[in-house]
Amino acid sequence: MNTSETSQIVHEQIVTLLPRLRRYARNFTRNRHDADDVVQIAVERALTRLDQWRSDARLDSWLFKIVRNVWIDELRSRGRRNKIFLAAEAGDNIGSDSMAGEADLLSVQSAMARLPGDQREAVSLVLVEGLPYKEAAEVLDVPIGTLTSRLARGREALQAMLETEGDTR
Repeated sequence: MNTSETSQIVHEQIVTLLPRLRRYARNFTRNRHDADDVVQIAVERALTRLDQWRSDARLDSWLFKIVRNVWIDELRSRGRRNKIFLAAEAGDNIGSDSMAGEADLLSVQSAMARLPGDQREAVSLVLVEGLPYKEAAEVLDVPIGTLTSRLARGREALQAMLETEGDTR
């Protein structure tokens, strides 16, 4: 396979990964617009630096790491320039057919948003995106033991929050 064919395959894989990248970004940015911006910048970086990706490594792990680094860069930049993206518009879920399903989804999203950032990232990568522990630890630049600890605490906290919300319904 020549370089052009390989490049085309990788581009197609990136397009396939876009929903996962967006979901991951939404889990820690907690804002639909920020997530879209972060993913757009991350994909642009990935495409311009495709020569840095090792073909023996998983493409999704590499892209998750880029997304995370873009968000960290954005937070640092915001601190310097005190500029923020537009706030998410109200009414994201207007017109949905399944209100019960939407209520459950909103409960989970709300619980995820209340998790500390380190736990939210661990839960997002392992439970939502399905990355193996080792690769999730590499994306987050932490030892695997730290990841498993964050994941365990995140699971417990989510379960407690969701049980509490279930009791109030």
